[in-house]
Amino acid sequence: MSNLQTPFRYDFVGSFLRPQALKDAKAAYQAGEISKEAFDRVAEEEVAKVVAKQKELGYHVITDGEFRRAFWHLDFMWGFEGVAHEDTGNGVQFDAELALLEDTYLVGKIKAKAHPFVEYFKFLKQFEDENTVAKYTIPAPAQTFQQMIVPANYERTRKIYATNEELIQDIGKAYQDVIQQFYDAGCRNLQFDDCTWGAIVGDAAEQRYQALGIDLNDVKAQLLAVNNLALEGKPADMIINSHICRGNYHSTYFTSGPYDSVADYVFAKENVNALFLEYDDERSGGFAPLAKVSADKKVVLGLITTKTPELEEKERIIARIHEAAKYIPLDRLCLSPQCGFASCEIGNKLTEEEQWAKLKLVKEIAEEVWGK
Repeated sequence: MSNLQTPFRYDFVGSFLRPQALKDAKAAYQAGEISKEAFDRVAEEEVAKVVAKQKELGYHVITDGEFRRAFWHLDFMWGFEGVAHEDTGNGVQFDAELALLEDTYLVGKIKAKAHPFVEYFKFLKQFEDENTVAKYTIPAPAQTFQQMIVPANYERTRKIYATNEELIQDIGKAYQDVIQQFYDAGCRNLQFDDCTWGAIVGDAAEQRYQALGIDLNDVKAQLLAVNNLALEGKPADMIINSHICRGNYHSTYFTSGPYDSVADYVFAKENVNALFLEYDDERSGGFAPLAKVSADKKVVLGLITTKTPELEEKERIIARIHEAAKYIPLDRLCLSPQCGFASCEIGNKLTEEEQWAKLKLVKEIAEEVWGK
């Protein structure tokens, strides 16, 4: 088994644009034209191809591109007992369009069971070698918590959990179980994807929660509590990192705001090994909050955008890395795109060739800054 650990000097978040063959097979399966087994065979073939491309580019981390899921977060939640979902055509309003998402809600207490994502990881793991390690991505516990207390779900959740504290306890314990399932399957590099911190930065979030009569600092404390509870008792040789962004759907975003107001929580106190941070444009603010990152964490600067095909100027990215190094030592920094290329299967507005060009640029810049 590879003993490599994430993050690497040049890294990526996890999701990739779905190839046409996979899209066609998914449509045929949903139309009842092919069996689930036939679709799975296509998915496995396409995962093998995307892993081969990651290796060809010289990356030391491999993922399955999240090819087996429709949504970066909801599909994982469906793997718990007590969670149901329905496609009602609803969604969440992003900056430029409505992100079409399935309604996902509680019908009972949240409990872990044998999670299908663990089987997906086992398929990915076979491609590990002496130069690469398999990373698997799942939504953060805070993301599951937030999903169950959004206004559309609040009353339904309250019928099952009288308080947020009770909900946090069950989510944390369910995640502990699934983390152990991944470990037992040979996973040593897991990633939490977490939009909750990005959703509560900026003035809009404060106004939104004030209208609901909720103190924003209480929300931050609860997000931190559920994430850290899930991490309690994790195996000592398992790396768990967290990726934080402000929404990524079809090249649009959910919110804007600097990290300043959450740095004392997630940067300073969340018990992950590294933070993958969105920093591709002015919506993320400056680097000063990086001074709050606890000394035991690394930071992966998401300076290359996945939202547009244009390649960034190498010199400008290098200058930004050195600007960030004023607040956190350069040897604790790494580089990546700011998010995945297809957080949901719709994907962002660029081609597969443009996607790979972005990753080539990340590697070139990292080798220039830190050496090969």
